[in-house]
Amino acid sequence: MRTASALDGHLARIYLGGDETGALTERVSRLVTSRQQVVDSAEAERRRMERDLHDGAQQRLVSLAMTLGRAKNRLGDKDPSVRSLIEEAHSEALQAIAELRDLTRGLHPPVLTDRGLDAAISAVAARSPVPVRVSVDVDPRPSLTIESIAYFVVTEALTNVAKHADAARAEVRIVRIGNLLRVEVTDDGRGGAHPEGGTGLQGLSDRVAGVDGQLSLSSPPGGPTVLTAEVPCE
Repeated sequence: MRTASALDGHLARIYLGGDETGALTERVSRLVTSRQQVVDSAEAERRRMERDLHDGAQQRLVSLAMTLGRAKNRLGDKDPSVRSLIEEAHSEALQAIAELRDLTRGLHPPVLTDRGLDAAISAVAARSPVPVRVSVDVDPRPSLTIESIAYFVVTEALTNVAKHADAARAEVRIVRIGNLLRVEVTDDGRGGAHPEGGTGLQGLSDRVAGVDGQLSLSSPPGGPTVLTAEVPCE
């Protein structure tokens, strides 16, 4: 699988002379490097936001929920109307914590940084309402940027499986073949999915393309549906 810079450099040598070829190849190389820096910078910002939310707002909400829980227990049955208000506030705080945790996982889950794709994808599969079989073989470990892209391909695919596929089971396979990482999510649902059907898949396609990768979807009526991403990694 050729990178954009290698392919454009090859075409330049065919159609242009020596000096022009060198200048164009250098320009393409700079553009590819610049794009990679933008992708890496965006990924670093996601990790920073996740840390800030986890260490700041999430911890405050946990503390608030604990305080409300203690207040509810101390009040007992002395004032039913006040107890009802405290219970409602406690429930809202717990819901806010759950939503914030989902948000931080969507930015960049700590387990992905700490333990890699196998642990992170296994955690996603464990939360899925549809049974998911996971197979991950990515030695040596890819960069954090590539891992993050693979992770979000899987999470978006499994979200769609749970919401739309009416599937009994799904399978996630991630394998590294040389300098190529292949991510494949398959389900046995009803099929008929379309790449242009929602913003989630379009966002994934843009993110995969940002690192010279490719995203493809096969989903004939009656299934199975297979979402495949291939991204270069070094």
